[in-house]
Amino acid sequence: MRDYKLNQDRAPIYEALKKYKSNRIVSFDVPGHKQGKGNHELTEFLGKDCLSVDVNSMKPLDNLCHPVSVIKEAEELAADAFGANHAFFMTNGTSSAVQAMVMSCCKSGEKIIMPRNVHRSAINALIVSGAVPVYVNPGVNKHLGIPLGMAVDDVKRAIELHSDAKAVLVNNPTYYGVCSNLVEIVEIAHKAGMKVLVDEAHGTHFYFGKNLPVSAMSAGADMAAVSMHKTGGSLTQSSFLLCGKNINEGYVRQIINLTQTTSSSYLLLSSLDISRRNLALRGKEIFETVVGLADYAREEINKIGGFYAFSKELIDKEAFYDFDTTKLSIYTRDMGLAGIEVYDILRDEYDIQIEFGDIGNILAIISVGDRSREIERLIAAMSEIKRRYSKDSSGMFDHEYINPHIVFSPQEAFYADKISLPIMETEHKICGEFVMCYPPGIPILAPGERITKETLDYIIYAKEKGCVLTGTEDMNIEYINVVAEL
Repeated sequence: MRDYKLNQDRAPIYEALKKYKSNRIVSFDVPGHKQGKGNHELTEFLGKDCLSVDVNSMKPLDNLCHPVSVIKEAEELAADAFGANHAFFMTNGTSSAVQAMVMSCCKSGEKIIMPRNVHRSAINALIVSGAVPVYVNPGVNKHLGIPLGMAVDDVKRAIELHSDAKAVLVNNPTYYGVCSNLVEIVEIAHKAGMKVLVDEAHGTHFYFGKNLPVSAMSAGADMAAVSMHKTGGSLTQSSFLLCGKNINEGYVRQIINLTQTTSSSYLLLSSLDISRRNLALRGKEIFETVVGLADYAREEINKIGGFYAFSKELIDKEAFYDFDTTKLSIYTRDMGLAGIEVYDILRDEYDIQIEFGDIGNILAIISVGDRSREIERLIAAMSEIKRRYSKDSSGMFDHEYINPHIVFSPQEAFYADKISLPIMETEHKICGEFVMCYPPGIPILAPGERITKETLDYIIYAKEKGCVLTGTEDMNIEYINVVAEL
Protein backbone atom coordinates (compact mmCIF):
# COMPACT_ATOMS: atom_id res chain seq x y z
CA MET A 1 0.00 0.00 0.00
CA ARG A 2 1.10 3.57 -0.70
CA ASP A 3 3.09 5.34 2.03
CA TYR A 4 0.82 8.29 2.82
CA LYS A 5 2.26 11.59 4.01
CA LEU A 6 -1.01 12.98 5.38
CA ASN A 7 -3.37 11.57 7.99
CA GLN A 8 -5.73 9.47 5.91
CA ASP A 9 -7.97 8.88 8.95
CA ARG A 10 -9.31 12.38 8.33
CA ALA A 11 -12.44 13.14 6.27
CA PRO A 12 -12.74 16.96 6.46
CA ILE A 13 -15.94 17.43 4.49
CA TYR A 14 -17.70 14.65 6.38
CA GLU A 15 -16.48 16.07 9.70
CA ALA A 16 -17.69 19.58 8.81
CA LEU A 17 -21.12 18.26 7.82
CA LYS A 18 -21.45 16.39 11.11
CA LYS A 19 -20.61 19.56 13.01
CA TYR A 20 -23.10 21.57 10.92
CA LYS A 21 -25.80 19.01 11.64
CA SER A 22 -25.12 19.04 15.40
CA ASN A 23 -25.44 22.83 15.54
CA ARG A 24 -29.14 22.66 14.56
CA ILE A 25 -28.82 25.61 12.19
CA VAL A 26 -31.99 27.48 11.18
CA SER A 27 -31.83 27.66 7.39
CA PHE A 28 -32.87 30.68 5.35
CA ASP A 29 -30.79 29.65 2.34
CA VAL A 30 -31.23 27.03 -0.39
CA PRO A 31 -32.12 24.24 -0.96
CA GLY A 32 -35.77 25.00 -0.43
CA HIS A 33 -36.72 21.69 1.18
CA LYS A 34 -35.01 23.04 4.35
CA GLN A 35 -33.36 19.82 5.55
CA GLY A 36 -36.33 17.77 4.39
CA LYS A 37 -39.03 19.63 6.29
CA GLY A 38 -40.59 20.97 3.11
CA ASN A 39 -40.86 17.70 1.23
CA HIS A 40 -42.09 14.87 3.43
CA GLU A 41 -42.37 12.29 0.64
CA LEU A 42 -38.76 12.89 -0.35
CA THR A 43 -37.64 12.75 3.28
CA GLU A 44 -39.52 9.50 3.83
CA PHE A 45 -37.95 8.01 0.71
CA LEU A 46 -34.34 9.16 1.17
CA GLY A 47 -34.26 9.49 4.94
CA LYS A 48 -34.01 12.43 7.32
CA ASP A 49 -30.27 11.98 7.81
CA CYS A 50 -29.69 12.28 4.07
CA LEU A 51 -31.83 15.41 3.61
CA SER A 52 -30.34 17.08 6.70
CA VAL A 53 -26.94 17.33 4.99
CA ASP A 54 -28.18 18.21 1.51
CA VAL A 55 -27.05 21.77 2.04
CA ASN A 56 -25.66 24.80 0.25
CA SER A 57 -22.10 26.12 0.20
CA MET A 58 -21.35 28.33 3.21
CA LYS A 59 -18.27 29.46 5.11
CA PRO A 60 -18.06 26.46 7.48
CA LEU A 61 -18.51 24.03 4.54
CA ASP A 62 -16.29 25.81 1.98
CA ASN A 63 -17.04 26.23 -1.74
CA LEU A 64 -16.03 23.79 -4.46
CA CYS A 65 -15.49 26.54 -7.04
CA HIS A 66 -12.89 28.24 -4.81
CA PRO A 67 -11.99 25.97 -1.88
CA VAL A 68 -10.01 27.46 0.99
CA SER A 69 -10.83 25.25 4.00
CA VAL A 70 -12.44 21.80 4.39
CA ILE A 71 -12.76 21.05 0.67
CA LYS A 72 -9.17 22.17 0.14
CA GLU A 73 -8.06 19.81 2.93
CA ALA A 74 -10.09 16.98 1.41
CA GLU A 75 -8.50 17.63 -2.00
CA GLU A 76 -5.04 17.42 -0.45
CA LEU A 77 -5.87 14.12 1.24
CA ALA A 78 -7.24 12.71 -2.02
CA ALA A 79 -4.14 13.80 -3.94
CA ASP A 80 -1.96 12.14 -1.33
CA ALA A 81 -3.99 8.92 -1.42
CA PHE A 82 -3.82 8.70 -5.23
CA GLY A 83 -0.21 9.82 -5.58
CA ALA A 84 -1.19 12.96 -7.49
CA ASN A 85 0.05 16.53 -7.27
CA HIS A 86 -3.54 17.73 -6.99
CA ALA A 87 -7.03 16.18 -6.92
CA PHE A 88 -10.23 17.95 -7.89
CA PHE A 89 -13.60 16.79 -6.53
CA MET A 90 -15.97 16.41 -9.50
CA THR A 91 -19.74 16.40 -9.02
CA ASN A 92 -20.77 16.46 -12.71
CA GLY A 93 -19.55 12.91 -13.23
CA THR A 94 -16.38 11.61 -14.83
CA SER A 95 -17.66 12.98 -18.14
CA SER A 96 -16.91 16.48 -16.84
CA ALA A 97 -13.46 15.34 -15.69
CA VAL A 98 -12.64 13.96 -19.15
CA GLN A 99 -13.84 17.18 -20.75
CA ALA A 100 -11.80 19.28 -18.32
CA MET A 101 -8.66 17.29 -19.20
CA VAL A 102 -9.08 17.85 -22.92
CA MET A 103 -10.06 21.51 -22.59
CA SER A 104 -7.15 22.22 -20.23
CA CYS A 105 -4.59 21.00 -22.76
CA CYS A 106 -6.10 21.71 -26.18
CA LYS A 107 -7.51 24.90 -27.66
CA SER A 108 -9.52 25.35 -30.84
CA GLY A 109 -7.76 23.88 -33.87
CA GLU A 110 -5.11 22.07 -31.83
CA LYS A 111 -4.69 18.32 -32.23
CA ILE A 112 -5.14 15.57 -29.68
CA ILE A 113 -4.20 11.94 -30.31
CA MET A 114 -6.76 9.47 -29.00
CA PRO A 115 -8.24 6.03 -29.65
CA ARG A 116 -11.52 6.04 -31.57
CA ASN A 117 -13.18 3.84 -28.91
CA VAL A 118 -13.34 6.73 -26.46
CA HIS A 119 -16.38 7.54 -24.34
CA ARG A 120 -18.66 10.15 -25.87
CA SER A 121 -17.51 12.67 -23.23
CA ALA A 122 -14.13 12.94 -24.95
CA ILE A 123 -15.69 13.70 -28.33
CA ASN A 124 -18.11 16.10 -26.64
CA ALA A 125 -15.03 17.95 -25.39
CA LEU A 126 -13.84 18.28 -28.99
CA ILE A 127 -17.21 19.70 -30.03
CA VAL A 128 -17.10 22.29 -27.25
CA SER A 129 -13.41 23.21 -27.51
CA GLY A 130 -12.82 22.87 -31.24
CA ALA A 131 -9.81 20.61 -30.71
CA VAL A 132 -9.16 18.22 -33.58
CA PRO A 133 -8.83 14.46 -33.03
CA VAL A 134 -6.09 12.31 -34.49
CA TYR A 135 -7.60 8.86 -34.08
CA VAL A 136 -5.49 5.80 -33.41
CA ASN A 137 -7.51 2.73 -34.24
CA PRO A 138 -7.34 0.36 -31.27
CA GLY A 139 -6.34 -3.24 -31.66
CA VAL A 140 -9.22 -5.65 -32.17
CA ASN A 141 -9.75 -9.17 -30.89
CA LYS A 142 -11.63 -10.58 -33.86
CA HIS A 143 -12.94 -13.63 -31.99
CA LEU A 144 -14.43 -11.62 -29.14
CA GLY A 145 -15.33 -8.72 -31.42
CA ILE A 146 -14.03 -6.10 -28.98
CA PRO A 147 -11.70 -3.13 -29.35
CA LEU A 148 -8.53 -3.34 -27.27
CA GLY A 149 -6.02 -0.73 -26.16
CA MET A 150 -3.56 1.27 -28.27
CA ALA A 151 -0.36 -0.46 -29.36
CA VAL A 152 2.78 1.55 -28.61
CA ASP A 153 3.92 1.44 -32.25
CA ASP A 154 0.61 2.93 -33.39
CA VAL A 155 0.89 5.76 -30.85
CA LYS A 156 4.51 6.37 -31.86
CA ARG A 157 3.48 6.56 -35.53
CA ALA A 158 0.70 9.05 -34.76
CA ILE A 159 3.11 11.22 -32.75
CA GLU A 160 5.64 11.21 -35.60
CA LEU A 161 2.99 12.14 -38.18
CA HIS A 162 1.39 14.77 -35.95
CA SER A 163 4.27 16.25 -33.98
CA ASP A 164 2.21 19.41 -33.40
CA ALA A 165 -0.39 17.55 -31.29
CA LYS A 166 -0.75 18.85 -27.75
CA ALA A 167 -1.79 15.68 -25.95
CA VAL A 168 -2.40 11.96 -26.09
CA LEU A 169 -5.55 10.57 -24.47
CA VAL A 170 -5.59 6.92 -23.37
CA ASN A 171 -8.48 4.71 -22.23
CA ASN A 172 -7.04 2.70 -19.36
CA PRO A 173 -8.64 0.31 -18.71
CA THR A 174 -11.22 -0.07 -21.45
CA TYR A 175 -14.76 -1.02 -20.49
CA TYR A 176 -13.78 -4.67 -20.97
CA GLY A 177 -10.71 -4.38 -18.71
CA VAL A 178 -8.02 -4.19 -21.40
CA CYS A 179 -5.00 -1.99 -20.64
CA SER A 180 -2.40 -0.33 -22.88
CA ASN A 181 1.32 -0.01 -22.17
CA LEU A 182 0.76 3.23 -20.32
CA VAL A 183 4.30 3.66 -19.00
CA GLU A 184 5.84 3.54 -22.48
CA ILE A 185 3.12 5.73 -24.03
CA VAL A 186 3.79 8.37 -21.35
CA GLU A 187 7.53 8.22 -22.02
CA ILE A 188 7.12 8.60 -25.79
CA ALA A 189 4.57 11.41 -25.52
CA HIS A 190 6.61 13.38 -23.00
CA LYS A 191 9.70 13.16 -25.19
CA ALA A 192 7.58 14.72 -27.95
CA GLY A 193 6.43 17.48 -25.59
CA MET A 194 2.86 16.21 -25.34
CA LYS A 195 0.70 15.80 -22.25
CA VAL A 196 -0.81 12.41 -21.45
CA LEU A 197 -4.44 12.32 -20.33
CA VAL A 198 -5.96 9.09 -19.04
CA ASP A 199 -9.64 8.21 -19.00
CA GLU A 200 -9.34 6.01 -15.94
CA ALA A 201 -13.07 5.86 -15.26
CA HIS A 202 -12.92 2.14 -14.55
CA GLY A 203 -9.57 2.11 -12.77
CA THR A 204 -10.06 3.53 -9.26
CA HIS A 205 -8.87 0.26 -7.75
CA PHE A 206 -5.52 0.42 -9.59
CA TYR A 207 -4.38 2.92 -6.92
CA PHE A 208 -5.12 0.67 -3.97
CA GLY A 209 -5.12 -2.97 -5.09
CA LYS A 210 -2.25 -5.42 -5.34
CA ASN A 211 -0.99 -6.99 -8.60
CA LEU A 212 -3.31 -4.84 -10.71
CA PRO A 213 -2.32 -2.82 -13.81
CA VAL A 214 -0.34 0.36 -13.29
CA SER A 215 -2.30 3.47 -12.36
CA ALA A 216 -2.11 6.65 -14.42
CA MET A 217 -0.31 8.66 -11.74
CA SER A 218 2.21 5.87 -11.11
CA ALA A 219 2.88 5.72 -14.86
CA GLY A 220 3.69 9.45 -14.91
CA ALA A 221 0.56 10.63 -16.73
CA ASP A 222 -0.28 14.33 -16.51
CA MET A 223 -4.00 14.01 -15.77
CA ALA A 224 -6.46 11.22 -15.00
CA ALA A 225 -10.26 11.12 -14.72
CA VAL A 226 -11.21 8.58 -12.04
CA SER A 227 -14.78 7.37 -11.41
CA MET A 228 -14.80 6.79 -7.67
CA HIS A 229 -18.48 5.86 -7.93
CA LYS A 230 -17.84 2.97 -10.33
CA THR A 231 -15.55 0.79 -8.22
CA GLY A 232 -14.57 2.96 -5.25
CA GLY A 233 -17.84 3.09 -3.35
CA SER A 234 -18.86 6.75 -3.60
CA LEU A 235 -22.25 8.01 -4.81
CA THR A 236 -23.17 8.00 -8.50
CA GLN A 237 -21.86 11.06 -10.38
CA SER A 238 -18.92 11.66 -8.01
CA SER A 239 -15.38 11.48 -9.38
CA PHE A 240 -11.84 12.76 -9.06
CA LEU A 241 -9.73 14.61 -11.58
CA LEU A 242 -6.09 13.92 -10.75
CA CYS A 243 -3.20 16.13 -11.89
CA GLY A 244 0.54 15.53 -12.08
CA LYS A 245 3.32 17.96 -11.24
CA ASN A 246 3.49 19.59 -14.69
CA ILE A 247 -0.14 20.75 -14.70
CA ASN A 248 -1.22 24.28 -13.74
CA GLU A 249 -3.76 23.60 -10.99
CA GLY A 250 -5.22 27.10 -11.05
CA TYR A 251 -5.85 27.03 -14.80
CA VAL A 252 -7.49 23.59 -14.59
CA ARG A 253 -9.82 24.85 -11.88
CA GLN A 254 -10.84 27.71 -14.17
CA ILE A 255 -11.60 25.23 -16.94
CA ILE A 256 -13.61 23.04 -14.57
CA ASN A 257 -15.61 26.04 -13.38
CA LEU A 258 -16.69 26.80 -16.95
CA THR A 259 -19.08 23.84 -16.84
CA GLN A 260 -19.28 22.42 -13.32
CA THR A 261 -22.26 23.41 -11.20
CA THR A 262 -21.89 26.20 -8.66
CA SER A 263 -24.29 24.26 -6.40
CA SER A 264 -22.28 21.11 -5.84
CA SER A 265 -24.00 18.40 -3.84
CA TYR A 266 -22.52 17.86 -0.39
CA LEU A 267 -23.93 14.34 -0.53
CA LEU A 268 -21.58 13.68 -3.45
CA LEU A 269 -18.66 15.58 -1.92
CA SER A 270 -18.90 13.79 1.43
CA SER A 271 -19.24 10.42 -0.32
CA LEU A 272 -15.96 11.09 -2.13
CA ASP A 273 -14.31 12.13 1.13
CA ILE A 274 -15.51 9.08 3.07
CA SER A 275 -14.79 6.63 0.22
CA ARG A 276 -11.27 8.00 -0.24
CA ARG A 277 -10.63 7.43 3.46
CA ASN A 278 -12.03 3.91 3.26
CA LEU A 279 -9.80 2.97 0.31
CA ALA A 280 -6.72 4.63 1.77
CA LEU A 281 -7.12 2.68 5.01
CA ARG A 282 -8.53 -0.62 3.70
CA GLY A 283 -8.15 -0.61 -0.09
CA LYS A 284 -5.52 -3.32 -0.31
CA GLU A 285 -7.67 -5.83 1.58
CA ILE A 286 -10.86 -4.74 -0.19
CA PHE A 287 -9.53 -5.23 -3.69
CA GLU A 288 -7.73 -8.44 -2.83
CA THR A 289 -11.21 -9.77 -1.99
CA VAL A 290 -12.68 -8.26 -5.19
CA VAL A 291 -10.03 -9.93 -7.37
CA GLY A 292 -10.65 -13.23 -5.60
CA LEU A 293 -14.39 -13.03 -6.26
CA ALA A 294 -13.87 -12.16 -9.93
CA ASP A 295 -11.31 -14.94 -10.45
CA TYR A 296 -13.63 -17.46 -8.81
CA ALA A 297 -16.57 -16.36 -10.96
CA ARG A 298 -14.45 -16.61 -14.14
CA GLU A 299 -13.30 -20.11 -13.25
CA GLU A 300 -16.82 -21.37 -12.49
CA ILE A 301 -18.44 -19.73 -15.54
CA ASN A 302 -15.80 -21.19 -17.84
CA LYS A 303 -16.62 -24.64 -16.45
CA ILE A 304 -20.22 -24.23 -17.64
CA GLY A 305 -19.23 -24.27 -21.31
CA GLY A 306 -20.61 -22.02 -24.03
CA PHE A 307 -19.44 -18.89 -22.22
CA TYR A 308 -15.89 -17.55 -22.18
CA ALA A 309 -14.89 -15.34 -19.26
CA PHE A 310 -11.57 -14.06 -20.54
CA SER A 311 -8.59 -12.82 -18.56
CA LYS A 312 -4.81 -12.51 -18.64
CA GLU A 313 -4.36 -15.44 -21.02
CA LEU A 314 -5.10 -12.98 -23.86
CA ILE A 315 -2.25 -10.60 -22.95
CA ASP A 316 0.03 -10.04 -25.95
CA LYS A 317 2.05 -7.07 -24.58
CA GLU A 318 0.82 -4.93 -27.48
CA ALA A 319 -2.79 -3.69 -27.79
CA PHE A 320 -3.75 -6.16 -25.03
CA TYR A 321 -0.86 -5.18 -22.78
CA ASP A 322 -2.46 -6.00 -19.43
CA PHE A 323 -5.85 -6.94 -17.98
CA ASP A 324 -7.89 -5.71 -15.03
CA THR A 325 -8.81 -8.94 -13.26
CA THR A 326 -11.65 -7.29 -11.32
CA LYS A 327 -13.59 -7.09 -14.61
CA LEU A 328 -15.87 -10.06 -15.30
CA SER A 329 -16.10 -9.77 -19.09
CA ILE A 330 -17.86 -12.75 -20.68
CA TYR A 331 -18.12 -13.70 -24.36
CA THR A 332 -21.56 -15.15 -25.11
CA ARG A 333 -21.81 -15.65 -28.87
CA ASP A 334 -20.54 -19.25 -28.96
CA MET A 335 -23.78 -20.35 -27.31
CA GLY A 336 -25.91 -18.52 -29.86
CA LEU A 337 -26.83 -15.48 -27.76
CA ALA A 338 -25.82 -11.87 -28.16
CA GLY A 339 -24.52 -10.27 -24.99
CA ILE A 340 -27.53 -7.96 -24.83
CA GLU A 341 -29.82 -11.00 -24.88
CA VAL A 342 -28.03 -12.52 -21.90
CA TYR A 343 -28.21 -9.10 -20.20
CA ASP A 344 -31.99 -9.03 -20.67
CA ILE A 345 -32.49 -12.63 -19.50
CA LEU A 346 -30.45 -12.04 -16.33
CA ARG A 347 -32.48 -8.96 -15.46
CA ASP A 348 -35.96 -10.12 -16.51
CA GLU A 349 -35.85 -13.73 -15.32
CA TYR A 350 -33.22 -13.81 -12.55
CA ASP A 351 -33.40 -10.28 -11.10
CA ILE A 352 -29.69 -9.81 -11.75
CA GLN A 353 -28.59 -6.43 -13.11
CA ILE A 354 -25.20 -6.46 -14.83
CA GLU A 355 -23.34 -3.46 -16.24
CA PHE A 356 -24.03 -3.96 -19.94
CA GLY A 357 -24.40 -6.35 -22.83
CA ASP A 358 -23.29 -5.68 -26.37
CA ILE A 359 -23.42 -7.78 -29.53
CA GLY A 360 -21.11 -10.52 -28.27
CA ASN A 361 -20.25 -9.90 -24.62
CA ILE A 362 -21.54 -8.99 -21.19
CA LEU A 363 -19.78 -7.21 -18.37
CA ALA A 364 -20.44 -7.70 -14.67
CA ILE A 365 -18.75 -5.13 -12.43
CA ILE A 366 -17.25 -6.69 -9.29
CA SER A 367 -16.38 -4.07 -6.67
CA VAL A 368 -16.29 -3.12 -3.00
CA GLY A 369 -19.94 -3.95 -2.34
CA ASP A 370 -20.06 -7.51 -3.72
CA ARG A 371 -20.23 -10.66 -1.60
CA SER A 372 -19.80 -14.38 -2.28
CA ARG A 373 -23.54 -15.12 -2.22
CA GLU A 374 -24.23 -12.68 -5.09
CA ILE A 375 -21.41 -14.24 -7.11
CA GLU A 376 -22.89 -17.72 -6.56
CA ARG A 377 -26.29 -16.46 -7.69
CA LEU A 378 -24.79 -15.09 -10.90
CA ILE A 379 -22.94 -18.34 -11.62
CA ALA A 380 -26.10 -20.38 -11.05
CA ALA A 381 -28.10 -18.12 -13.35
CA MET A 382 -25.48 -18.37 -16.11
CA SER A 383 -25.58 -22.18 -15.84
CA GLU A 384 -29.35 -22.18 -16.22
CA ILE A 385 -29.21 -19.79 -19.17
CA LYS A 386 -26.79 -22.15 -20.90
CA ARG A 387 -29.15 -25.09 -20.31
CA ARG A 388 -32.34 -23.26 -21.31
CA TYR A 389 -31.28 -20.92 -24.11
CA SER A 390 -28.20 -22.34 -25.86
CA LYS A 391 -28.63 -22.50 -29.64
CA ASP A 392 -26.73 -22.54 -32.92
CA SER A 393 -24.50 -19.48 -33.29
CA SER A 394 -24.32 -19.42 -37.08
CA GLY A 395 -25.44 -16.21 -38.75
CA MET A 396 -24.65 -13.98 -35.78
CA PHE A 397 -23.00 -10.59 -36.28
CA ASP A 398 -19.29 -11.23 -35.80
CA HIS A 399 -17.54 -7.97 -35.05
CA GLU A 400 -17.75 -4.93 -32.81
CA TYR A 401 -15.29 -2.18 -33.74
CA ILE A 402 -15.62 -0.38 -37.09
CA ASN A 403 -12.81 1.84 -38.34
CA PRO A 404 -14.13 5.40 -38.79
CA HIS A 405 -13.89 7.44 -41.99
CA ILE A 406 -13.24 11.00 -40.81
CA VAL A 407 -14.30 13.86 -43.08
CA PHE A 408 -14.90 16.84 -40.76
CA SER A 409 -13.88 17.63 -37.20
CA PRO A 410 -16.58 16.84 -34.60
CA GLN A 411 -17.19 20.56 -33.99
CA GLU A 412 -17.51 21.39 -37.71
CA ALA A 413 -20.00 18.58 -38.30
CA PHE A 414 -22.03 19.13 -35.13
CA TYR A 415 -22.62 22.82 -35.85
CA ALA A 416 -23.00 22.47 -39.64
CA ASP A 417 -26.35 22.76 -41.42
CA LYS A 418 -27.97 19.33 -41.28
CA ILE A 419 -30.88 17.40 -42.73
CA SER A 420 -32.68 14.43 -41.21
CA LEU A 421 -32.86 11.24 -43.28
CA PRO A 422 -34.20 7.73 -42.66
CA ILE A 423 -31.32 5.56 -41.44
CA MET A 424 -31.20 3.38 -44.55
CA GLU A 425 -30.90 6.45 -46.81
CA THR A 426 -27.79 7.80 -45.08
CA GLU A 427 -25.10 5.57 -46.60
CA HIS A 428 -22.12 7.64 -47.84
CA LYS A 429 -23.45 10.75 -46.03
CA ILE A 430 -21.54 12.58 -43.28
CA CYS A 431 -22.97 12.04 -39.81
CA GLY A 432 -23.90 15.23 -37.93
CA GLU A 433 -24.63 13.67 -34.53
CA PHE A 434 -23.84 10.66 -32.33
CA VAL A 435 -25.17 7.14 -32.61
CA MET A 436 -24.14 4.83 -29.77
CA CYS A 437 -25.19 1.97 -27.56
CA TYR A 438 -25.45 3.04 -23.93
CA PRO A 439 -23.81 1.68 -21.94
CA PRO A 440 -20.91 1.76 -22.73
CA GLY A 441 -21.38 5.13 -24.48
CA ILE A 442 -18.69 4.56 -27.11
CA PRO A 443 -20.01 6.08 -30.37
CA ILE A 444 -20.75 3.82 -33.33
CA LEU A 445 -20.89 7.06 -35.29
CA ALA A 446 -19.60 10.46 -34.21
CA PRO A 447 -20.14 13.86 -35.87
CA GLY A 448 -17.95 14.25 -38.94
CA GLU A 449 -17.71 10.56 -39.86
CA ARG A 450 -18.85 9.03 -43.15
CA ILE A 451 -21.72 6.58 -42.76
CA THR A 452 -20.94 3.19 -44.33
CA LYS A 453 -22.99 0.08 -45.06
CA GLU A 454 -20.99 -1.72 -42.39
CA THR A 455 -21.98 0.90 -39.83
CA LEU A 456 -25.64 0.79 -40.82
CA ASP A 457 -25.70 -3.01 -40.64
CA TYR A 458 -24.30 -2.82 -37.13
CA ILE A 459 -26.86 -0.22 -36.00
CA ILE A 460 -29.79 -2.22 -37.39
CA TYR A 461 -28.52 -5.46 -35.85
CA ALA A 462 -27.99 -3.76 -32.48
CA LYS A 463 -31.54 -2.42 -32.58
CA GLU A 464 -32.95 -5.84 -33.45
CA LYS A 465 -31.11 -7.47 -30.55
CA GLY A 466 -32.41 -4.91 -28.08
CA CYS A 467 -29.39 -2.67 -27.48
CA VAL A 468 -30.32 0.77 -26.10
CA LEU A 469 -29.28 3.22 -28.80
CA THR A 470 -28.87 6.90 -27.96
CA GLY A 471 -27.33 10.12 -29.27
CA THR A 472 -29.63 11.02 -32.14
CA GLU A 473 -32.09 13.88 -32.16
CA ASP A 474 -34.73 11.33 -33.18
CA MET A 475 -35.57 9.45 -29.98
CA ASN A 476 -36.68 6.38 -31.97
CA ILE A 477 -33.33 6.14 -33.80
CA GLU A 478 -35.14 5.86 -37.14
CA TYR A 479 -33.60 9.02 -38.60
CA ILE A 480 -30.03 10.36 -38.54
CA ASN A 481 -29.00 13.99 -38.96
CA VAL A 482 -26.43 14.25 -41.72
CA VAL A 483 -24.37 17.23 -42.86
CA ALA A 484 -26.14 19.07 -45.65
CA GLU A 485 -24.46 18.91 -49.06
CA LEU A 486 -21.95 21.71 -49.43
